[in-house]
Amino acid sequence: MNTIRLAVEGMNCAGCVAKVEAALVAVPGVSKAMVNLAERSAWVEGDVDAAPLIAAVKATGRDAREMRTLADEQEKDAAEQQRFKLRFRKFIVAAVVGAPMFVAGMSGKLPALVAPNGQLIWIILGLLTLAVMIYSGRQFYIGAFNGLKRLQFDMDSLIAMGTGSAWLYSMLISIWPTIVPAMGRHLYFEAALIIIALINLGHALELRARSKTSEAIRRLMGLVAKTARIVRDGIEIDLPIEAVQIGDLIRVRPGEKIPVDGIISEGHSTIDESMLTGEPMPVEKAAGDQVVGGTINGRGSFLFKATHVGADTVLAHIVAMVRQAQSSKPAIGRLVDKVAAVFVPVVMAIAATTFLIWFYFGPEPQISFALLSMMTVLIIACPCALGLATPMSIMVGVGKAAEYGVLIKNGEALERAGKITTLVLDKTGTLTTGKPALTAIVALAVSEEELVRLAASLEAGSEHPLAAAILAAATERDITAGSVENFKAHSGRGIEAEQYGVRLLLGNPLLMSDHGIAMSAEVQEQLSALSKLASTPILLARDQQLLGILAVSDPLRSDAKAVVQQMQGEGLKVVMLTGDNAETAAAVAGQLGITDVMAGVLPADKDACIAALQAKGEIVGMVGDGINDAAALARADVGFAIGSGTDIAMESADVTMMRSNPAGVLAAIEISKATMGNIRQNLFGAFIYNSLGIPIAAGLLYPAFGLLLNPIIAGAAMAMSSVTVVTNANRLRFFKPSGR
Repeated sequence: MNTIRLAVEGMNCAGCVAKVEAALVAVPGVSKAMVNLAERSAWVEGDVDAAPLIAAVKATGRDAREMRTLADEQEKDAAEQQRFKLRFRKFIVAAVVGAPMFVAGMSGKLPALVAPNGQLIWIILGLLTLAVMIYSGRQFYIGAFNGLKRLQFDMDSLIAMGTGSAWLYSMLISIWPTIVPAMGRHLYFEAALIIIALINLGHALELRARSKTSEAIRRLMGLVAKTARIVRDGIEIDLPIEAVQIGDLIRVRPGEKIPVDGIISEGHSTIDESMLTGEPMPVEKAAGDQVVGGTINGRGSFLFKATHVGADTVLAHIVAMVRQAQSSKPAIGRLVDKVAAVFVPVVMAIAATTFLIWFYFGPEPQISFALLSMMTVLIIACPCALGLATPMSIMVGVGKAAEYGVLIKNGEALERAGKITTLVLDKTGTLTTGKPALTAIVALAVSEEELVRLAASLEAGSEHPLAAAILAAATERDITAGSVENFKAHSGRGIEAEQYGVRLLLGNPLLMSDHGIAMSAEVQEQLSALSKLASTPILLARDQQLLGILAVSDPLRSDAKAVVQQMQGEGLKVVMLTGDNAETAAAVAGQLGITDVMAGVLPADKDACIAALQAKGEIVGMVGDGINDAAALARADVGFAIGSGTDIAMESADVTMMRSNPAGVLAAIEISKATMGNIRQNLFGAFIYNSLGIPIAAGLLYPAFGLLLNPIIAGAAMAMSSVTVVTNANRLRFFKPSGR
């Protein structure tokens, strides 16, 4: 399945989004398409190439191109800057012509149509207005014409109809004044120009404000090095980053940016990874350690071998994840799109009805009142603010989360995170450091040295955290592990193998019970005592004889208790999930102040525990390491995978935290609540604006107060509504979660 990102030009409102999205989904092979009005982009998944997608977008009257590289992103940003400058120039031209015409008309400086040379002057002004409308409003009229050909109507249709009807009516009166009564000979050339000027100004300000919402992405892309110092045949040469290949040996000097991901082969240094993980302290790195492209080298110098380049680097994955999340929609966004899809046709029907009511039942001059009211309804009702309300907030919210090392996969996860009622925390690697150590040895039938040697022999080659503790203890004691045969793992219980034809068992009491190994009352007491000390006891048996107990303890994170207390302070029910026995789990939970514990849970049963909580009506967030917790993370309403800064491809989780710290969960929840609150503010403003604006524009206040809304005021209100939404969304950029 391919994932393709397109830059889409020519979208102006939520109606455009619905049309482009429908066109993309209709392409054979497409499984999912998300279109973002705020970013003017589309994210498509499926068994499809870019060419038919681009063709589908062009068939809607818009243009598209594929976004694949950093250069494409930079080109898009440059195009946005040019678009801002063009819109501002169009505003200036329309304002320079329209404003003096408006002032002259209001002050009586322009001649009446019946005055000498009056018609000629107004015809010249009409032609000048047409020229400016073609220059400053060209995009609206082309968009409206393309939409008309396909019987699709959007914001361009409303603006084109409103300003076009004003100009056409005014021009007809200028040429044939007698076609309407004297009272109806009002001219609206200046109104058409000022409306176009204001809309262009609104779009320019929107573009400027919108560019700020992508600061997080631009900062991430700014981390990418431009060149790399490659060592080939003993010679160091600087090459463009695009030329780096997997396996290349790269030299990094003090203070330089690491160009790509790799493994240090020679030298050591400290590396600042704060821009990716949020961790403020530099990390010590030596031969064999991983380095991540975009991080900053300290004072040391080293050589490393490139393991991931281009789109496969950690930084590239992060940018892609943030981009995809920014393009996604929560449920409320999809609802708005459905409303917007029918909004413009409804507004056009309202405008037509308004014209007819004023024309047949309004006061003299009916034609002027009818035209004025219809034009005002068309102009004020443009659904720009409605279309921007959700995506603008999502873009800023997802970007803000990325600043704190929290990568949110999609808008739905961002929406759900703020609704969580129960947080399930996997103990190992989440509440603990994930680096267990051997803390006690109870030798029953062999020496301590032999007990460690046999355990190390069984665990050799294993990547399990408990195995690492035993192997580290063997290394410290200078004990050499032997080889084993017929190795077999028992999930959630332990392992077995043969050494010199003798069977060895290493695991928990369940494994011993399964194989009929007897455990005396004294052994049971020792197991209980070790468990109460929050240690995990591991039993070793040989040929049905219990040889001894090895106790491994995984120390709690220094901030684990404070984080748990903060979660509980936020009203969240905190549940600890662990494979440890009940006594060990209770000891750990007691230190943390957690009262709800699920102990003795096998990896395969973790998702069932999540399902049981959901069955009770809880909205569950699961925090785990993304490996043996994959099923539970997928089952949870929101899955939080704690990463290491280099392992971010955790497909089962909705949220990936670059820092190995559960505090990021609180940051994600707070950002979710702030973002959804911001979306609701935007939607409330957009709906209230249209709900009040359209009736007033249609003349609701005229019978009681004799007031009609000026179309110029309507144009200003429409333009500013979009700017208001974008500005309100940008407030999220200054939000600082307390749960950082």
